[in-house]
Amino acid sequence: MLLRDILSHAVKLYPDKPALADGDGVFTYRQADERVRRLAAGLLSLGLKPGDHIAILANNSHRYWETYFVADIAGMPLAPLNTRLTAHELEFILNDGEIKALLLGMEFLELYEQLREKTPGIEHVVLLSGETQDGFVDYERLIEANEPLQGTVREWSEDDLLNLCYTGGTTGLPKGVMLSQRNVVSNAIHAVVTFGFSDRDTWLHVAPMFHLADAWACYALTMVGGTHAFVPAFTPQGTLEAIERHRVTKTILVPTMINFMVNFPGTAKYNTTSLDLILFGASPLSSDRLLAAVRVFGPKFCQAYGMTETSPLLTGMKLDWMCYDGNESDMRRLSSCGRQVAGVDVRVVNESGADVKPGEVGEIIARGPNVMKGYWKRPEETAEALRGGYMHTGDMATIDEENFVYIVDRAKDMIISGGENVYSVEVENALYEHPAVLEAAVIGIPDANWGEAVLAVVVAKEGWSVTEHELIEHCHGLIAGYKCPKKVMLQQTPLPKSGPGKILKSEMRKPYWEGRERKVN
Repeated sequence: MLLRDILSHAVKLYPDKPALADGDGVFTYRQADERVRRLAAGLLSLGLKPGDHIAILANNSHRYWETYFVADIAGMPLAPLNTRLTAHELEFILNDGEIKALLLGMEFLELYEQLREKTPGIEHVVLLSGETQDGFVDYERLIEANEPLQGTVREWSEDDLLNLCYTGGTTGLPKGVMLSQRNVVSNAIHAVVTFGFSDRDTWLHVAPMFHLADAWACYALTMVGGTHAFVPAFTPQGTLEAIERHRVTKTILVPTMINFMVNFPGTAKYNTTSLDLILFGASPLSSDRLLAAVRVFGPKFCQAYGMTETSPLLTGMKLDWMCYDGNESDMRRLSSCGRQVAGVDVRVVNESGADVKPGEVGEIIARGPNVMKGYWKRPEETAEALRGGYMHTGDMATIDEENFVYIVDRAKDMIISGGENVYSVEVENALYEHPAVLEAAVIGIPDANWGEAVLAVVVAKEGWSVTEHELIEHCHGLIAGYKCPKKVMLQQTPLPKSGPGKILKSEMRKPYWEGRERKVN
């Protein structure tokens, strides 16, 4: 099965059902398919050829969805670009990815001008919206000027490159993750089976569509004839308004978004009763914050886990596995990211590659049809990541007798202090139980006595006052002394985050580790 088969299936069964809904109106599946095929013909009319690489730099919209599908119809692998990157970082990706055409949101025109002269491989820039400008191609005029492309211009195989998704650049230069037709279609099937999507669902694309944390839903919801609604960029108010207006049933949020929505003063005035599933991922959500969210939105939250390299889903919770009151064992599942999704083999292994016992910490590895082809032009890193036939995630977890997985931390986020392993997420969860804490991140910094010391960086909620001493004492009441922060830095500005909302701990560590050959002590 190819991506085009997902779209043609929806058009055949649900031709007049709303497919796309945003500020530009509503398009049925018949209309959406026609727009995709007109866009494909338009790109080919510019002189682009099947096999050329294209990219998109834009906020969420129905045009982003169309671009994901045009990659198949036009035969042009697509690179979705992180809108939060600098011009320098984008320059590297556009050149490294051999991009021939860039679909550009008007809001990023100034950013593109900064790198225009440094990306000579780009032959065409298509503006997604706004007034026509000299030297650029207008997206809507390109659609209007071309008849829908009939048939195919490229004979795809399931192993051919479809998406080139660059990781966020949290360590070193960004790596292009090569995802094939088989990868993304398999992931869509896995998601439909795991989460029970249907044609009655409306999905809200509010997490950035350049990231697979949301992009996979373009395929999965289309597979069952669901409706797609869009928020250009996250704000609590804009998200709540969209949920109410479109009667959204399902979405995915990162913990930061959930936190802001729970603490938004006007949340209660919006009707969000249509929601029946709120997936969350990118980073763990403490039980304390999860229960706070449940009090606002109801018991509709399930954690999912994955990564770009796996298209992305590896594990997922189901609502009937969640328990909000009961014995300690059942309640513990609130912190689980679920079991392996259908079609994927997930293991937690020790350094020798053997499966860990329940409760022991090990690395998550996975194999399945959703695992990437490899890293673009990075054969050595590909071999390292895919050794033994498994994707080695670098994420640390435990797994229980019922195969529920519990994320402990990124391997690189583990702090070794005085010979003891300190997992930052455990310290962060303790901090989040303090009512004044809005955001918290824990990192290891060099320490002459302990090798590494635990440093917490905290942003307090508006209107709250808290001291370093109070937070350290608070942690001492919840976790072992060696895990508690030796120092707490309080700041007013939000913590730095990557595109999908992960806190950029690598950026936070830099000032403490610069000039050192090793990044651990």
